[in-house]
Amino acid sequence: MWQSIRSISSLLFSFAMLMLGQGMINTLLGLRSRIEGFSTETTGLIMTGQFVGMLIGAVFAIRVIAAVGHIRSFAAFASVLSVAVLAHVLFTDPIFWFFLRIVTGFCMAGMIMVVESWVNEKSSNENRGKILSLYMITNYIGAGTGQFMMLLGDPAQFQLFVIGSMVYSFALVPLLLTRAKAPTPSSPKRMAFKKLFLVSPVGVFGTVCAAMSNSSLNSMGAVFGKDVDLTIPQISSFMAAAIFGGMLLQFPIGRISDRFDRRTVLIFSSLLTIGSCFAVIWATGQSFIILLAAIALYGGMSFTIYPISASQVNDMADRKELVQVSAGLLIAYGVGASLGPTIAAQFMGYFGPEGIFMFFMINNSLLVIFTIVRIFQRQRHLESKAPFMPLGGNGMSSKQLYTAAIKAETSSKNENNTET
Repeated sequence: MWQSIRSISSLLFSFAMLMLGQGMINTLLGLRSRIEGFSTETTGLIMTGQFVGMLIGAVFAIRVIAAVGHIRSFAAFASVLSVAVLAHVLFTDPIFWFFLRIVTGFCMAGMIMVVESWVNEKSSNENRGKILSLYMITNYIGAGTGQFMMLLGDPAQFQLFVIGSMVYSFALVPLLLTRAKAPTPSSPKRMAFKKLFLVSPVGVFGTVCAAMSNSSLNSMGAVFGKDVDLTIPQISSFMAAAIFGGMLLQFPIGRISDRFDRRTVLIFSSLLTIGSCFAVIWATGQSFIILLAAIALYGGMSFTIYPISASQVNDMADRKELVQVSAGLLIAYGVGASLGPTIAAQFMGYFGPEGIFMFFMINNSLLVIFTIVRIFQRQRHLESKAPFMPLGGNGMSSKQLYTAAIKAETSSKNENNTET
């Protein structure tokens, strides 16, 4: 186990740097857009650009990796990403910024594919689940810590963009200096969306709903903080509390979903998410400590909906199609993430800053209703339950590792069945 961790330590450090920069830049751009006088709706459209780019990258970035290899492609993506971050200070134009966010999303998708496939190759069937957990903890810690980098400068000036560019560039160093052999690129076929939906309507719908909420919070959470008159340090703490709350509750909720019908757990998680939205809206007029507790509860419940939904799909899928299912879920998540910030911004523009949590309540209410309807329409099959896998709530996919862990678990079960 420890030997495997040492062999991927440089890769995890590169990933931590990526998430550190990602956490800071997302919050910075939301604040800077409002400082520049952009409307809430325009800010939402700008922030949507990253998820559009990630959706495109999920389809096409693998071609770049296959053509030039992992190391060269990672270097190219990181260089372009670093330039894109700096370019924001050249022209203060929402269309230009939207284009830069698309470029950012594409590069992030490519870099994460490189890291994940590499980490996957260095993991064995015996330790892959533990490696995945360590990977996702790195995800949350990096993104959460990145919020506090906002304290290093004034969002109205250019220095934070320079720092963000430096962090992305620094992410190159550990991976470029590693002596580990790069893995062979692979491009799994995606399952048609209609077929994927028929496998588990609840799982796919839950994935889309989770993506809409998660991308909206990551993109517009800082805008909410500014509009309710939080200071920059308070906004950083607010966003970090949501992310760390998600990290803390991933595993307890996951264990519960492994023991009971995931659809029932999904309903209760969604209901608690709705309740936490009411708590955040109420806490806005209370002390900042109460607001932090409320948003931490929201993050803890909301960020579990995606992994529960993904596990539900894999429960119902044919064991031979898990790779295609995983790739299809990535696309489904990208579609939801591309829609979320724009819709959330419309709610905020109409109802005020609390509108984002009204959107979350409606989103989760639809998921609850849909899941209840499906429970009455289809009897749950308990004999083929896939293991719960923790997944990021910040828009970052762990498709490669998630797929490998599922395949390893299935292989292990098949071997045990053969022996008996």
